[in-house]
Amino acid sequence: MPSSFKMENMPFSLLSEREQGYLRSSLDIGYYQAGEVLLAAGDVPEGVYVIFKGRVGESDVAVEGEEKQEQVFVHYANEDYFGAWSAIRGTAIHNFIAEEETICHILPTKALLDLCAGNSRFGDYFQQSLSAKTEIQAQEGGDQDMAEFMLAQVKDGLIREPLIVLEGTSISEATVLMREKHADCVLVKRGNRYGMVTGTDLLDAVVIEKLELTSDVAEIASYRIISTTSDDYLFNALITMTQQHIERVVVMDDNQLTGIIELTDVLSYFSSHSHVIGLRIERAKTVEDLHEAAHGLNDLIKGLVTHGVKARFAMDLIAAMNGRVIAKLFDLIVPTDMQPHVCLIVMGSEGRGEQIMKTDQDNALIYRDGLQWPGMQETMELFTETLISFGFPKCPGNIMVSNPAWVKSIGQWTQQLSDWSYRCEGEAQMNLAIAVDAHPVAGNAALFKTSRNWFMRHLQNNDVFFSHFAKASLEFDTPLTFFGNLKDKGELDVKKAGIFPIVHGIRAMALQFKILETNTFKRIEALVEIGQMKEEHGRELAEALALFIQTRLKQQVKRIDDASDGVDQTPNILELSSLDKMERDLLRDGMHIVKGFKKSLTLRYHLGG
Repeated sequence: MPSSFKMENMPFSLLSEREQGYLRSSLDIGYYQAGEVLLAAGDVPEGVYVIFKGRVGESDVAVEGEEKQEQVFVHYANEDYFGAWSAIRGTAIHNFIAEEETICHILPTKALLDLCAGNSRFGDYFQQSLSAKTEIQAQEGGDQDMAEFMLAQVKDGLIREPLIVLEGTSISEATVLMREKHADCVLVKRGNRYGMVTGTDLLDAVVIEKLELTSDVAEIASYRIISTTSDDYLFNALITMTQQHIERVVVMDDNQLTGIIELTDVLSYFSSHSHVIGLRIERAKTVEDLHEAAHGLNDLIKGLVTHGVKARFAMDLIAAMNGRVIAKLFDLIVPTDMQPHVCLIVMGSEGRGEQIMKTDQDNALIYRDGLQWPGMQETMELFTETLISFGFPKCPGNIMVSNPAWVKSIGQWTQQLSDWSYRCEGEAQMNLAIAVDAHPVAGNAALFKTSRNWFMRHLQNNDVFFSHFAKASLEFDTPLTFFGNLKDKGELDVKKAGIFPIVHGIRAMALQFKILETNTFKRIEALVEIGQMKEEHGRELAEALALFIQTRLKQQVKRIDDASDGVDQTPNILELSSLDKMERDLLRDGMHIVKGFKKSLTLRYHLGG
């Protein structure tokens, strides 16, 4: 029955036509009755089994009292495969028993090893690593042009040779040189430092500052250089330009100047018009202008998803864009003379930089002790209502600046953080979790940093507090069946099942070790760096979280397109029946990683019982 074997399923689709022919010629067929053992622990496997029809349980023997009982922890059904890891190792470590009449294709161990040796990606797939599987899937599926863009590095033909002048060069000489070289900026070398001068800088210096043409161009250069490396990804350069509101980045390798990369070069690779939206945001003179620009973000998000951009990259870009919208609205609504005395912070997924589709608002305002601002409450209410009109939904818990409970002086805010950390009841723990994800987006960021740093220095470092704080990670069940599989159909709340346990568990660890990063991925990297998490474990957790967010995002975009009002009423729900086999397999693997992470938290924070 070789013709009945489905080569389009992963990982067999990774094989070349010749390799697929070899696989088909090597296949055998096995027929098993209900209760029959296909493979027993300790046996030398025949090969990898691919179910054509039927159901198989993978089990281990557990001793309860004086009786030995078979405990099934994974189920395999049509088109699932098993036994590959056992075949590669040479010995089975579990029992595989048919639970109903079952027919399997069997790929002999020799053929499996031959194919793994000849096709590295096929072999890599059997590592059982979620990160390896998702990377292979991303390379195989999706838009190839976008995949090439995502892999493009700054050095891939995009670096421009810089125009460099020395300190002492006059404004006139620099202008003539730029005209001759058709350059719109020049780098000025002063000692061991480089500064940048753009055409606009030259114009401002002569027309506005009334400087002489013989003036030293080094005096008008900006020495706050934003740089990248030639090995960095092009997409990261785009994110940096968006965040910093700039149109060019200097490329430095080993502290040596390599060249310049310009926005026009990046946009030639990327057609989402993200920077166009960014310019519209910055140029907005009224709330109405900003409203129009903000609504262009939905089209940007859809474009990113359609072209297969990974969730991690999309989150970074959208976080930067959302931050600019909120900061610009702050500038338009909050009186200019009040802005240096207050700080607007965003919390929750926005604070972590992990929001893609707009979810409910979580924001607060910190103001200078003793500030007199009679119109503060009215202004904050207007701010919240305007954000709602921009598509940022109202927070069901009323955690918004329109609520006076979330508008506090720096002393009140610091005391509030301390009070929450000393109370172990649910609401205080939830509020603290929200607050420690805070990130300043507008106003005087020093107000926020002062209170945060004080709290971190004085945070009580005892087991009881962290045990209570981390416990919320275990609140929701991991939706794996008794047999270790996802349910075949129905719905799954991916936030409760997968995203929240990772986010909050990592949040608890980051707080314990006083890590200032708020983004979950960066918190994981920091925990790995200080030795509190193994690198492989951190990589798998990050991959699982990215998978959950990406899968949710795809369904969110589809529901928004189908909805008459353009609103997704169930943003965290996954319709399992709409996932293909590969997506369900990856989701199941991700849930197993969550389950393992919960066990590690239970041991770390003594949460058993």
